Amino acid sequence: MSTMKYIQLEPLVDIAIIKINRPDALNAVNTEVIAELSRTIDIVSGDDSIKALIITGAGERSFCAGADITYMVNIDPIKAEKYASSAQAVLNKIEKIDKPVIAAINGFALVGGCELALVCDIRIASSNAKIGQPEVTIGIPPGWGGSQRLSRIVGPAKAKELIFTGKMITAEEAAQIGLVNKVVSLGPEDQLQIEESIGDSSNEKERANKLSKILNKKLLEECLSLAKEITKNSFTAVKISKMLINKGMDADIDTGLRLEIYGWALCFAHEDRQKMMSEFLNKGKKK
Repeated sequence: MSTMKYIQLEPLVDIAIIKINRPDALNAVNTEVIAELSRTIDIVSGDDSIKALIITGAGERSFCAGADITYMVNIDPIKAEKYASSAQAVLNKIEKIDKPVIAAINGFALVGGCELALVCDIRIASSNAKIGQPEVTIGIPPGWGGSQRLSRIVGPAKAKELIFTGKMITAEEAAQIGLVNKVVSLGPEDQLQIEESIGDSSNEKERANKLSKILNKKLLEECLSLAKEITKNSFTAVKISKMLINKGMDADIDTGLRLEIYGWALCFAHEDRQKMMSEFLNKGKKK
């Protein structure tokens, strides 16, 4: 495991986990976090052995609580522009990395934390997650891409509702509007496990803490399971599919379709394509 001050990078064979490690500040993003996250993305981007990436927050309370308000409260417009530009630069880097990125949303994903989740390809949330863009409640609009990406994912009307009101929504509501792909919840067996481990103790705080830890573990397991499903496929094909979807979002249909043909044809240059097709045909013959 590679550990910086605020960012942890944990490689697991062909999958890497990036963790924002400021749990006392609900994993809020200051200028140091931005710089470390940018360096970490460069490391992952340059490592061909890593085929998928999971981003999450340390602890059980927060994925990322966004920008650091203690830093922002006294800065002038010049510093604000520099802060937002550096944040957007690293988020753009995550969006454009040629590996699939899964957000494991554990707890709060607010302001910049929601914007971080938006640049990930797939979002999976724990049932206790709270998601939103509440910037207007502190006198600013979204500044790290929220006004642009949220509407592309949930549609302009819903994005305007969320941004204009600044309200937080639950993981379930986020799933209903297509903001998250899946919600991970605790089952009866998890509750039983907790009851057995704490015995007759009536300490509600201890019980809630253990429930959160089990929920977080289940969330990461779900994300790892999905990442493994992706990494067993052709990395070239997945990489090109990501590029086609991202680029096609802002292109007209004819341009997108032509781009798709070029991406499709390009895969015919890769030996894993021929090998996988041959294996598929041979499997059919064996039956």
